[in-house]
Formats: sequence, structure tokens, C-alpha cells
Amino acid sequence: MEIGVVSDTHGRLARGVLPALAGVELILHAGDIGNEMILGQLETIAPVLAIHGNTDQGALARAHPANRWIEREGVLIYMTHIGGQPRHLVQSLPKSADGRLPQVYIFGHSHRPLCEMYNSVLFLNPGTAGSPRGAGLSVARLTVANGQASAVIVEVQ
Repeated sequence: MEIGVVSDTHGRLARGVLPALAGVELILHAGDIGNEMILGQLETIAPVLAIHGNTDQGALARAHPANRWIEREGVLIYMTHIGGQPRHLVQSLPKSADGRLPQVYIFGHSHRPLCEMYNSVLFLNPGTAGSPRGAGLSVARLTVANGQASAVIVEVQ
């Protein structure tokens, strides 16, 4: 299963995002959505699961949780907005309701893409899909199958 991952749109979706996500079966938005219309645009490609970020207020914050657990193709995914360095995050990984650790830890916030396997956990920050801050624009494509996960960062215009 191919999953598109975006973050930090801040009310603006870069024009290259939708083509970069073509063919995915699900899209995950890791917060700082900025406007509900962004989710509608993404839904033209695939269903969207989102969390709110630190800049999402009011209805956006009420409509979307601060973090979320997702399981697809035998892969347990945890999504939150503010992450950090994998070597620090791995020391205090959250556990699911049934006590499992995530195989994939998705976050945003920094606007800097990251795709790193550390202590058997794939840490994934897709970067920003709407408001560049020095690092450019990017999304991620996450592949999950048979209990395994891999991802690539895709630069967009």
C-alpha cells in the first residue's frame, strides 16, 4: 500500500503536491493544516487522515486529534506534529493501547524532511507541502506491505 504523507501546509498547497501523490491509497497530514480546504484538495487523490498542529486553532483543532495511531498492512504508525531527532525520540516512544511500539513515527513542524531508520523505527518528516522555510517543498511516499515499511522524500515545486 502506498501512503502519501504531508505536513505544514499552513493554508497553502504547493502546485506540485497533488501530482507527487498521484496513485497513493491514503494520505496522512501531520499537522499545521491551516485551512480545511487543504484536506478537501488532498481528498481528490485519496482519503485523508489528519492531526492538528501547533498553529491549527478553533475548528481545525477540534476536528483533528493531536496525535493518531494508524495500522495498515501489518505496520503500526504513530503520527504527531512535533517530533525531533530520532536518537532522542526513540528513548520515549509512545505505546499503543495494546502496548506496542510504532514501526513508523511520523511528524512535521520543522519544515525539514527526514527519513531515517533508527533502532528499527522509521522516523519520517515529509517537510513542508505549502510554506517553505529554507528547506524547500516536499512530501513523502510511504510504502507498507507485509509488516514492513519504507519511505522516500519527494521534492515538489
